[in-house]
Amino acid sequence: MRHLELHIIQSVPVSCLNRDDLNSPKTAVFGGVQRARVSSQSWKRAIREVAKELSPESFKGERTRLMFEPLVKEMGKAGLNQADAEEGAKKIVDALVKLDAKSTDKVKSTTLYFMSPLELTTLATAYAAEKDTKKALKAIDARALKDAADISLFGRMVACDHSLTVEACSMFSHALSVHKVDDEIDFFSAVDDLQPKEEAGAGMTSTLEFNSATYYRFAALNLDMLADNEHLGAMTSDERKSVVRTFVEATITAIPGARKNTMNGNTLPSYVLGVVRKKGHPIQLVNAFEVPVRSSQGYAAKAVELLKQEYEKLATTWDIEAIAAPAIPDATMKAFLKEVTQHVI
Repeated sequence: MRHLELHIIQSVPVSCLNRDDLNSPKTAVFGGVQRARVSSQSWKRAIREVAKELSPESFKGERTRLMFEPLVKEMGKAGLNQADAEEGAKKIVDALVKLDAKSTDKVKSTTLYFMSPLELTTLATAYAAEKDTKKALKAIDARALKDAADISLFGRMVACDHSLTVEACSMFSHALSVHKVDDEIDFFSAVDDLQPKEEAGAGMTSTLEFNSATYYRFAALNLDMLADNEHLGAMTSDERKSVVRTFVEATITAIPGARKNTMNGNTLPSYVLGVVRKKGHPIQLVNAFEVPVRSSQGYAAKAVELLKQEYEKLATTWDIEAIAAPAIPDATMKAFLKEVTQHVI
């Protein structure tokens, strides 16, 4: 398959980009040592948000359990009265993702549904015409959802109706530190501004865990799948190039926003390698760091060196051909985006 790979080295200072159920930074063991980890789900969320800012007309997808009220509004626009609109919306939500019978404050679904505004309009219009739930669901055509490229890129699963499931064109790995990481604990106190001066002691004390790390990040995009009829086949080649340009830029620049006001981790990558291939499957370069990087001069420069060596070794050993392999900072972001998107079909 024709595909695009992104290999990214990025250093992040004191932060907690992604937490587990104990409020600790997520970690994983790789190469026999503990590494800092940021889940692919966490980074993809940040990427989707940046993509919406860069290209709002093409990235209108929303994941929600609260599609009932927007659907009622669309059905009202389609000519139904309030009672019929609410009844129809409940039927459609229940058919798609099942209504949550335990919800008492709002009408919600049991699971998240990745929807687009055009999809809601299509459902509402089709239901209003015949008040037939099955026919309304069949009116949804993924090929017509040009307002929600994010659904094609990131995919969605609809357990109640597999015909609405969309396989993701993108592939992500969890970001891993290239070196060993031990989480640290920040003890902090807060002053009570209205506490009498003669009273000693803090208003509160607590602790937070954090780490700092240089990450290897990997993402890939199936360009053949992106152009098929189940995804963005209804778009022109130029429109798909615009979508891929937005996706790549967002993937490079986005960063999870957890604790952004107290442990801001906003940085840009030290190095980005983009690889376009006509065949085969995407290949990670993470094994460049299976032996954790050790350095007294920082990790990023050594990680970039090891990444380049791993890429050359795999290309030579396995005779893996690339039709393009631009890199940042050897190329500017603008030149990099132009190079990788010109191969979009």
